[in-house]
Amino acid sequence: MTKKYSLTTNTTCIGETVLYQIKCEYTFGAVLKGELGGWIEKEGNLSQEGNAWVSGDASVYGNAWVSGDASVYGNAWISGDARVYGIAWISGDARVYGDASVYGNAWISGNASVYGNASVSGNAWISGNAWISGDARVSGDAWISGNAWISGNAWISGDASVCCRHVFTTTKAVEMFVKYDKAIHELMEKMQYD
Repeated sequence: MTKKYSLTTNTTCIGETVLYQIKCEYTFGAVLKGELGGWIEKEGNLSQEGNAWVSGDASVYGNAWVSGDASVYGNAWISGDARVYGIAWISGDARVYGDASVYGNAWISGNASVYGNASVSGNAWISGNAWISGDARVSGDAWISGNAWISGNAWISGDASVCCRHVFTTTKAVEMFVKYDKAIHELMEKMQYD
């Protein structure tokens, strides 16, 4: 198998961990042969198969793994035992770490963090200063933004939207919020027509 990237001699450090800048060895997807990418600790951090790529000042290290057609860019970093795969996008100053997983068409951006055993999948978007942690699950077309915190055993899915300063730690809390949120929207729509 021909390697799609190689480690250069360009290095940077995060703490005592040395990261190497990657270089594209042949054109694939939107990445051109010879293009310099982001930073990884070892080849075990980025698959040599698929269109997965790390670019900009993004970093992947520890036992973290990026594969499939996933993209990690900006100042994002993936660490610990985290997994990013599918067509997932991690950008901005986003952080994915611990045993967290991000996959499907999910997007993590801004200063958002996904960690612990949390997972984000489907077409979910996490942005702003949102934190997803513990055993929380965000999936479907859900949007989490602002300063929202989703943790514990909370599950958010479907077309749910959570923003601002909401904090959820259980599925029950999320169910209550969704009912409340729908009631508010229905009332606002009714007021527009009265």
